[in-house]
Amino acid sequence: MTEEIIIAGFGGQGVLSMGKILAYSGIMQNKEVSWMPSYGPEMRGGTANVTVIISDEKISSPILNSYDTAIILNQQSMDKFEQKVKPGGFLIYDGNGITRHPERKDVNIYRIDANDEAAKQGLSKVFNMIVLGGFLKIKPVVSSEFIQKGLEKSLPARHHNLIPDNMKAVQIGKEIVKSIQILK
Repeated sequence: MTEEIIIAGFGGQGVLSMGKILAYSGIMQNKEVSWMPSYGPEMRGGTANVTVIISDEKISSPILNSYDTAIILNQQSMDKFEQKVKPGGFLIYDGNGITRHPERKDVNIYRIDANDEAAKQGLSKVFNMIVLGGFLKIKPVVSSEFIQKGLEKSLPARHHNLIPDNMKAVQIGKEIVKSIQILK
């Protein structure tokens, strides 16, 4: 098993954190992992993306031109990464702020309205974990117990009180992700 993932959105949406938590979770599950962030100098409000590779085998390079899964959180990222999903791959997106929805017919498309759900649940600080939960329902590359361990490893000890909210957000994401187009 090898899963090559791009997570992309604005700085401040938790893109890099989501990738880091996913990577640490993979490490805790004894997987081979690569985590490679990319962001502009403006950080919050600017574009940010992270490539995460989780594999049962050694990873030869963290540099990718196409992905098994793209997790898209804004329109600029949709414009940039929609065409980089491998045919038969998965595109998961939050509909908030998306003006042009995915158009490809050769990929599996899922929508998760995580931003709206986070606001409704009062969990705006863990919006990214709702998205991660949706991804993990579709592609369970790491199990929930290791997500908790990944959170424990990546969050500073002073924020460990937020782990229950993060785990609740993962569960919500698994419940609200919706298939838009599934390839047969």
